[in-house]
Amino acid sequence: MSSEASRLNVMAAKNIVIQVTTSAAMSKAGNQLNLAAIGSIADQVSMLAGKGHNIQLVASGTSTSGAKVSGAFNALLSLKEPEGSGLIHVSTHPDESSLASSTIQSTGSTLLIYLSHAQGIVDSKGKVVSTYDPSTALLSPSADTSNPMSLSSSSFVSSAWELASGHGCVVVMASTSETDVLSRIMAGHQIGTVFDPAALTTAAGSAVGSSSSRDMAVRARAASRALQALPTEERVAILNRVAAALIQHQEEILTENAKDVQEAEGKVADSLLQRLVLKPSKISLLAEGIRAIALQEEPIGKLLTKTEVAEGLILDKVTAPIGVLLIIFEARPDALPQIASLAIRSGNGLLLKGGKEAARSNAVLHRVITQAVGPVGPDLISLVQTREEISDLLGLDDVIDLVIPRGSNALVTHIQRNTKIPVLGHADGVCHLYIDEAADLSMALKVMVDSKVDYPAACNAVEKVLLHASWLNKGGFDSVCSALRDAGVLIHAEGEAVTRLLSDAPPAPSGRHEYSALACTLRVVGSMQEAIDHIHAYGSSHTDAIITEDFSQAESFLKAVDSACVFHNASTRFADGFRFGLGAEVGISTSRIHARGPVGVEGLLTSKWIMRGSGQIVAKDNGVSYTHKRMS
Repeated sequence: MSSEASRLNVMAAKNIVIQVTTSAAMSKAGNQLNLAAIGSIADQVSMLAGKGHNIQLVASGTSTSGAKVSGAFNALLSLKEPEGSGLIHVSTHPDESSLASSTIQSTGSTLLIYLSHAQGIVDSKGKVVSTYDPSTALLSPSADTSNPMSLSSSSFVSSAWELASGHGCVVVMASTSETDVLSRIMAGHQIGTVFDPAALTTAAGSAVGSSSSRDMAVRARAASRALQALPTEERVAILNRVAAALIQHQEEILTENAKDVQEAEGKVADSLLQRLVLKPSKISLLAEGIRAIALQEEPIGKLLTKTEVAEGLILDKVTAPIGVLLIIFEARPDALPQIASLAIRSGNGLLLKGGKEAARSNAVLHRVITQAVGPVGPDLISLVQTREEISDLLGLDDVIDLVIPRGSNALVTHIQRNTKIPVLGHADGVCHLYIDEAADLSMALKVMVDSKVDYPAACNAVEKVLLHASWLNKGGFDSVCSALRDAGVLIHAEGEAVTRLLSDAPPAPSGRHEYSALACTLRVVGSMQEAIDHIHAYGSSHTDAIITEDFSQAESFLKAVDSACVFHNASTRFADGFRFGLGAEVGISTSRIHARGPVGVEGLLTSKWIMRGSGQIVAKDNGVSYTHKRMS
């Protein structure tokens, strides 16, 4: 049976009955409330309601004990204020050993979580079974033998299966002794035993349960946690295996890529076709970048700050993986191994969707990489096959933590408008090169041509050249035009001066245009400040550069231009993760929060706080004397 399918049905439930046996909510003697267990459950119930779940909380047992437990739940929940539309109702049920079928019938709930001392159904070896299958023999509930009200296997299994079959309600049996039991069950963790006939039918008749979008995301999160737990040496070894596998399978990769290129010729723009092509030199560069990532210092758990909160109470802030990343990229197969290697190094799970033009290339690259990764590979890095799946994934803001789109303006804009998941990336690559009046002209021409011609389709290629007006009288204008034309670049005129001097040049399509081809806009400006103002008005905050020998002017430009990357006397093509020494990049971000510019391993990390104490308590801030001392 598909355990994943069952857990997905659990996670999808909105109306939930939570039945707590009074034996699990009372002391072993049965005469006192177990306030720790009741408080923990109340906290988790409140949190679930805050997320929009409707909760029927049932305390099952004798009228006396049931009233005590339900009264305690009501008292605690009245102090909490869950944010969200979820509702909480507390009631009692007279029979502790039966399931609350009447409550399920009256509420139309699709999930019953049964909490007792038993951790679930166990097999003949005493191991808890994640999903109950009636065809499996020798199953019985794990039980606390000291508890006189522990369940017999036949009565519990038959009633749970009958309830699940008859009412279409998934049943989960788990123990109150599990940490955060409700929260983890609803997050898809393999806790307790699930009774779900519908998932059993699905598993027998189709692969829907194991291949759904939510399933992929849940699997990726579990795999990322397994990856994080590995020693750094093992993750480094994985990356080196991936790099070696790319070289080893180079011919196979190039063969599949050639099929993609052949099929795309004449159907896609030349700029897109350029991005699609893989060559031996590019594969070697990819392998080199992956090895460089492997050589970087351990990124996970890196100490950022250490603070003494109070004497003997130490608080560390350390780096941690973001979680599950959804990366959507167009016809750029070399992006797949780059992204995968960064995810492996940073401990993140990964869902990848490449352009249909590169389907064969992506498939072979994905297979080569996941085989090299080893046991955590298939779940850690999943390849999304259809466009329809993207819509489903964009709705999974509860299991996907970050979306990074790499592609056209239309792609990025569509994703930003159709998801609640945070989006990291850039929509445009409208990069400027300003040639100052104090520029070395020969240097300026060399940098300008490289910025445009080295890879015209790249997002860091120059799209507009801003030339200081003084060059009109010094022959610089003609030199700029000749250098661009000699390199095969079509000049588009913008502004009165250029339009007048280049009467045969086509006008710029707009003030903010990304050609992604051997074309650029040329404009004359009267000062550096005018150039800066123009960049802010028409640029995309990606990469902008100044060419000048006036270092005071250069520093003013570097400080004033509000872009992710700002350069002096250097090609804009250097705005790249590999060239920055990051090994590779998952993309370039023009956002102003989290990562900005080329996003490498550090951009795929967040932080968490770790506190170590020796029994300190808050006691309304009277139980501790704060020092808040920053430690080295």
